[in-house]
Amino acid sequence: MGANENRGRRAIFLDRDGVINRNVLNPATAEYESPLTPDDFEFVPGALSAARELRSAGFLLFLVSNQPNYAKGKCSQGALQAIHEKFVRGLKHAGITFTRFYYCFHHPSGSVPGYSRSCQCRKPSPYFLLRAREEFGLNLRRSWMIGDRRADVECGRAAGTKTVLICGERLWNEIAGDPDSVALDISAAARLILSAE
Repeated sequence: MGANENRGRRAIFLDRDGVINRNVLNPATAEYESPLTPDDFEFVPGALSAARELRSAGFLLFLVSNQPNYAKGKCSQGALQAIHEKFVRGLKHAGITFTRFYYCFHHPSGSVPGYSRSCQCRKPSPYFLLRAREEFGLNLRRSWMIGDRRADVECGRAAGTKTVLICGERLWNEIAGDPDSVALDISAAARLILSAE
């Protein structure tokens, strides 16, 4: 391995909903989705401890999240901001620092003008990971993307990171996107990454 491949800072890119916080049942769709109000926002047990361990190991933490609920007319921009603020308060209370939060608010089949379109930042596009590399001098080959959807895995692979798919209670034959590793939850993903490093 060349010396250049070891240069640059290591990062963990984290999806939010279903990884750091619980998805919630939306009565209108009868599906588990991202929270629509701050009251719906709840950290996954162990998520904050896992993030703290990764940060303590020297990884920079980045959030990379598709948030199309405003584009789809499901909630207001104010609600999205309030959810984010509750998230940040939880991180601050736990003593965890994220280097940057990257949100895509677009959706190609949304209903709100200006947000209902194809864009370069929506996962599986690696746009935000590549932007973070340039802004913070990251080595993406030494970095990881953790998410619970095929789009997260494809995003990480396109950027050149290693990937962990949070599979929850899904059957192994339902795992999608050809991740490098699979974990039950973010705590297990952190243990896997730390042991690999």
